[in-house]
Amino acid sequence: MKVVHITTVPESLVSFLGGLEEYLRGRGVDVVGITSPGPHLEKFVREHPGTEVLAIEMPRRISPIADLQALVRLVLALRRIKPDIVHAHTPKGGLLGVLAARLVGVPVRIYHLRGLPLETATGWRRGVLRLAERTSCTLATCVLSVSESLRAVAIREKLVAPNKIRVPASGSGQGVDAAGRFDPARVPAGTRRATRARLGIPDDAVVIGFVGRLVQDKGINELAVAWRELTARYPHVHLIIVGATEVRDSIHPALVRSLEADSRVHLIGFDWNIAPLYAAMDVVALPTYREGFPNVPLEAAAMSLPVVATRVAGCIDAVVDETTGRLVAARDAHALATALAEYVENPSLRAAHGAAGRQRVLRAFRPELIWEATHQTYHHLRAHTPRSQGLAKRLLDVGGASIAIAALSPVIAASALAIRVTMGTPVLFAHVRPGLGGKLFTLYKFRTMRAPKPEEGAWFRTDEERLTRLGRFLRRSSIDELPGLLNVLRGEMSLVGPRPLLKEYLQRYSSDQHRRHTVRPGITGWAQVHGRQTIKFSKRIEYDLWYVDHWSLLLDLEILARTVIRVFRAEGVIPGQNVDDVDDLGLTPDRPPAPR
Repeated sequence: MKVVHITTVPESLVSFLGGLEEYLRGRGVDVVGITSPGPHLEKFVREHPGTEVLAIEMPRRISPIADLQALVRLVLALRRIKPDIVHAHTPKGGLLGVLAARLVGVPVRIYHLRGLPLETATGWRRGVLRLAERTSCTLATCVLSVSESLRAVAIREKLVAPNKIRVPASGSGQGVDAAGRFDPARVPAGTRRATRARLGIPDDAVVIGFVGRLVQDKGINELAVAWRELTARYPHVHLIIVGATEVRDSIHPALVRSLEADSRVHLIGFDWNIAPLYAAMDVVALPTYREGFPNVPLEAAAMSLPVVATRVAGCIDAVVDETTGRLVAARDAHALATALAEYVENPSLRAAHGAAGRQRVLRAFRPELIWEATHQTYHHLRAHTPRSQGLAKRLLDVGGASIAIAALSPVIAASALAIRVTMGTPVLFAHVRPGLGGKLFTLYKFRTMRAPKPEEGAWFRTDEERLTRLGRFLRRSSIDELPGLLNVLRGEMSLVGPRPLLKEYLQRYSSDQHRRHTVRPGITGWAQVHGRQTIKFSKRIEYDLWYVDHWSLLLDLEILARTVIRVFRAEGVIPGQNVDDVDDLGLTPDRPPAPR
C-alpha cells in the first residue's frame, strides 16, 4: 500500500507524521510526504531518511495563481507516485490534495479535518472558507475528524454527511507521548526549580501557563484581562506564556508591551523543549475561541497539570469538566479568572485533577492508539472504496453487451423456450449478490436445475441429481450466463470482473479480500480464464485481487478473447458443481444456496 500525506506547511508534516510514518512503514505501508519547502522540511528529511518527501510551494493565503500552479504540480507528482491513498490535512492542503487526487483518479481520498477557521470568520471570508471545506469534504471518499465535537460542528454546518466522517480512536491529532516525552517521572530532578530560577520565579509561586500561538483566536485578550484580575488578588502568582506572535489575527502591540512590562509575566517565545516549562507550571490556561482537538491540554494533563479551557469544540473533548480541569465560556475573562483562582487557592484540587488527567491520557490518548486506528482505516477504505475504471470500460460493457444480446438473441430465445418446456417456470434464476462496494443487486441466469418435489424436501437431493440434461448443456456451454448481460446494461455488472459470489460471504472476507468489491463484478474474469471451477476458491480470490490491482482496458480485451476460446472448448466447467461452492476458505454459509 502506498499513502501520500499532503500538508500546506512543513511544520504540520512534522507534527502529523511524527511516529506515524515509522509505524506504518513497519507494517508494509509506503509513506510519501508532500508539503511546502522550508527548514522544518529539511529537518524532517534528516530524521526520516527512509521516507520520500517532495517540496511543492502551497501558500497558506488565498492566491489563485499560486494555488493553480500548486495544483498542477500536485497532479504531476501523484501521477508519478500512483498512490493507493491520498491523506490531505489542513484547509488549503486538504482542498488542493483531494482535488489533485480526484483529477488523477486516486481511489481513496482522505481529508483530515483538524479545525474549522470558518467558526470565527465573518463576511465574505467565512463564505469562502465554508465553500472550501464543503468542496474538500465532497471530493474526499472519507473525512477524518480529530474530535467528536468537531465532527458534530461539521455535520451541523452541513459540510459533510454523517456517514462520511469518522473519528479515529478517541480523537486528537497524534495523541500524546505520556510515557516518554511528557512523563513527569522522566523529567530530571530539580528541573522545576532550575526552570523557575532561570525565569526569575520564586519556588513558592503559583505559576499559570499558556502554550500556543499569540493570536486573538487563542483568547490572549481574555487571558490578559483575567490576569489583571488575578494579580490584584494574588501577589505570589506568575504567568508563563510560550508561543510566537503571528501576522494574521495578531494581538494589539499595546497588549504585548503591557505583558512585557509586567515582571510576573514571562514571555518565552516558541520553544520545542516544552516539558521543562510544563514542569515549572501549576495550572494551564487555554481560553481559545475555536479548536479541532488541542494538543496543549493533553500535554499538560500528561504532565499532571489541571487545565482551564473554554467550552468550545475540541476543548470539550480534551478536558473533562470538574475531573481533569475546568471549562468556561469563551470570551468570558471573569469566568476564566474565577476558575484559575480556584486552582491558585487549592493545591489539593490541582493535584487531584492533574492526576486524573494523566490517567486519562495514558488510557485513551497514547499515540499508538491513533496510529493503529489510522492503519485500520486505510485498510478498511482500500478494501471497501469502489475504484473508478473510466468511461472507456463502461462503453465497452454497454457496447459489448448490446452486440452480444443482438447476435445471440436466437440462442437466448431457444434456451428460454426449452427451459419452459422441460422445467416449467420460472425460466430465469434470480439471486441477490453483492456488487460494487458490496451493494446488493439481483443477478439473473438461466435456470438449470429442477425444483425438488414436495416429498423430497428442500435440501434432500444434491445439485447433481437436480441438474437436468438441458441444464448440464447450458452450464457446459455457458449459455446459462447470458441473462447476466441485462445486469451489465443496468450497470450492476461488467463484462469483465470478479464473479459475484453469495452475500453470506460478505461478513467473512478478510480486509484484503473485500477489495474484490471495489470494482464491478463480471460475467467473466481473470479467475475464469485460469481454471474457473477447477482451481481452489482461495486461488480464485487471489486472481480477483490481482485483477483489481492490475486492471486495464487491454487486460479486459485479453480476458474476453480468452473467455471465448475457453467457452468453445468447454474448459474449466464442472457441470454438477455450483460455481459459487467454497472449498478452502472456511466461508461456506450455514445453509446451501437456494434451489435453482
